[in-house]
Amino acid sequence: MSAPPTLPQSTNTAAAGAASQPPIATPAFRSFISRLSSSLRQGFSQRRPWTELADRSSFSKPESLTEAYSRIRKNFNYFRVNYVTLIVFALAVSLITHPFSLLVLLGLLASWCFLYLFRPADQPVILYGRTFNDKETLGLLTALTIFVVFLTSVGSLLISASMVGLAIVCAHGAFRMPEDLFLDEQEPGSTGLLSFLGGAATSAAAPVVSRV
Repeated sequence: MSAPPTLPQSTNTAAAGAASQPPIATPAFRSFISRLSSSLRQGFSQRRPWTELADRSSFSKPESLTEAYSRIRKNFNYFRVNYVTLIVFALAVSLITHPFSLLVLLGLLASWCFLYLFRPADQPVILYGRTFNDKETLGLLTALTIFVVFLTSVGSLLISASMVGLAIVCAHGAFRMPEDLFLDEQEPGSTGLLSFLGGAATSAAAPVVSRV
């Protein structure tokens, strides 16, 4: 008696390989990282020299609150990438000096990336033998984010660090005379590091929209 014919396994093997593909290797994740890297390089290329930011001969006390506000607005348009860098630096120092909060935030970010944002649509989330659909996963992650940000010390740490960075930026902008600063007329006000925020948010939101 001849042996029964063997069915081809190439399709099943390919499907199994695609299903076992980790989220970090998905095209959406690679596209996000590529856009993030490109936006950061473009933003930092428009950073003003730090020596110009700290030129002591250009500092003076504003005569009124109106003048201080006008200086802050003009200086922010010129030093916007440097100012965002200072705020990010304040957040980084605050998190590094509080390693537990840093680990919690990294864990929260990893949960969003691997369980929802960049998880292949054909891979359900399975925890303790239970399968969670996209809406349930989104609800759990949202509840976890609210708990971490508002019900732990992480939220107050982020807010306090952001306020310190913002206070430094406002103090510099108010006392730095902007008369010697010349913003290129052809340079749009939304370019630089700030444009990265919108671009990165759009890239991150694309997988979310496709799941709705």
